[in-house]
Amino acid sequence: MSTQKIKSIIESSIAVKQQYLSDPAFLEKINTAVTLVASAFKNGFKVQFCGNGGSAADAQHLAAEFSGRFYKNRKALPSDALHCNSSYVTAVANDYSYDEIYSRLVEGTMYKGDVLVGISTSGNSGNIVKAFEMAKSMGIVTIGFTGALGGKMSEISDVLLNVPSSNTPRIQESHILIGHIICELVEAQLFA
Repeated sequence: MSTQKIKSIIESSIAVKQQYLSDPAFLEKINTAVTLVASAFKNGFKVQFCGNGGSAADAQHLAAEFSGRFYKNRKALPSDALHCNSSYVTAVANDYSYDEIYSRLVEGTMYKGDVLVGISTSGNSGNIVKAFEMAKSMGIVTIGFTGALGGKMSEISDVLLNVPSSNTPRIQESHILIGHIICELVEAQLFA
């Protein structure tokens, strides 16, 4: 393995982050997401996450930062990843379709005042798009984490955090960084 190749991959990841680091509008979108999430928690509502594959792992990771802890020993915040009940996911995928797995949970477990965070590198994941459509119909705030183009989620996200890349691993690395920023700043606001 060439150390030059390793260095090139690291530089590629840094370059993506440098793009949004120097984009005031993108940084303001992160700030808006922090405000929306903190407000939901402050008012007794929950923040739910959804994704597929690696993005499902990211959804579960970020939900755990809220329901567990980030830096501070503090009360748990109501947050979960919608895919964690495998019996539910497989039943709905079998009886309806995989595209329905998240929208039915949004319909049955979320309320106006909650926040739904969807993570999709393409922005076109059918089950997340349907969940966002359901959320919008219910007055639930949506925050989309996507790649550069934003896909279908660009039209239905209240806040779109579209990482300026089309390279899936670089997008996912940025999603975790942005998610951690949101978790850290929300926790600091709520538990000063």
